Amino acid sequence: MRVVGARTKLIGIIASLAMLGTVLTAAQLRTAESPAHQEFTKRLVAAAIDRTHHKVRYDPAYVKIPYPGGDVPSETGVCTDEIIRAYRAVGVDLQKEVHEDMEQNMSAYPRKWRWLSWRPDPNIDHRRVPNLMVFFSRKGETLKITNRAEDYTPGDLVTWDLGGNVPHIGIVVDQKSWMGRYKIVHNIGEGPKMEDVLFDWKITGHYRYFGPR
Repeated sequence: MRVVGARTKLIGIIASLAMLGTVLTAAQLRTAESPAHQEFTKRLVAAAIDRTHHKVRYDPAYVKIPYPGGDVPSETGVCTDEIIRAYRAVGVDLQKEVHEDMEQNMSAYPRKWRWLSWRPDPNIDHRRVPNLMVFFSRKGETLKITNRAEDYTPGDLVTWDLGGNVPHIGIVVDQKSWMGRYKIVHNIGEGPKMEDVLFDWKITGHYRYFGPR
């Protein structure tokens, strides 16, 4: 009986270790990035957090801007502008990257009558959440949408539906809330802020983008 009991216990331990190994493997796969990607993510997250020290008035107005490297006035912007500015700080010009992809693949991007735009427009295209969602899915990594906070790690880009099909976007950073969740840098109307809002709205997209390949 002792031998059988010990064997049963051993089988249980092996099964537990196997299950743990599966979990660890999944986590390792999620974080298995090259040193270059790790360094890029570190810099991108730092740039996103730095944005929270800037005073920005929420202003969705259409503005003609230079191309490439154009930006709306630094004291204004919307949620997408925080993503654009964080990436630009690490050497990636989303205005240029989105425009070039739209020129070659316009049919892949959403056409909305209210935008009154039937051809690529480098003044505004990169500042629209639906366009960024398509771009990141095409040129970056599309990650699984879950209700598990641990599946969202620093550098991830998250989009939401605020209700009534109003889109929003933010970036996961390496600062945690008292709940143990990574915070989000975003601008929902009061300037760039770092907040624990991951599950405040319906998540519609989850991406990673390390810049042009």
